[in-house]
Amino acid sequence: MTILKLIWEFFKTGLFSIGGGLATLPFLYQMSDRYGWFTHSEVANMLAVSESTPGPIGVNMATYTGVTTAGILGGLIATLSLVTPSVIVILIIASALQHFRENRFVQAALSALRPVSVGLVAAAVLSVFAASLFDFQALAERNWAGITSWGAMLTFAVLLAVYLKWRKLHPIFLVLMGAAAGILLKL
Repeated sequence: MTILKLIWEFFKTGLFSIGGGLATLPFLYQMSDRYGWFTHSEVANMLAVSESTPGPIGVNMATYTGVTTAGILGGLIATLSLVTPSVIVILIIASALQHFRENRFVQAALSALRPVSVGLVAAAVLSVFAASLFDFQALAERNWAGITSWGAMLTFAVLLAVYLKWRKLHPIFLVLMGAAAGILLKL
């Protein structure tokens, strides 16, 4: 039954997460709430792993989710389910490219989808930002002292300062510095 749920959820995600990999985050949070396959903080971990590995973020997150919920087969199924809608849409559009390119209804739909994409990505960024710096479980328990992750805040501030000071610094160095800070703060 889990495999069927993975197929359905990731097919929907692939069909409606317009705007790239970060647009899959709201769908993953909804899966977390609906099925309990992972927590919201684990979604942030999935994003960190997906960002630091080669390949598209959405595909990496689908694979990661599938493997953690249903093993290797689940990873394969989730990944294929995520990319199938895109393949279908691309094949349809490619077969009638000239007609679609000049169609005013298609142009209007694409114009309307741009702000939707921006909104989905912005919501994803804000939710990851909040999940990284704040402990919502502590908030729910009214543990006011434990709401803020001071180590995460310090890491964020230092990496932001490094980035602002040396903008030409390759992003891999920021990723490695963030990973090192995470390891050191957990020791």
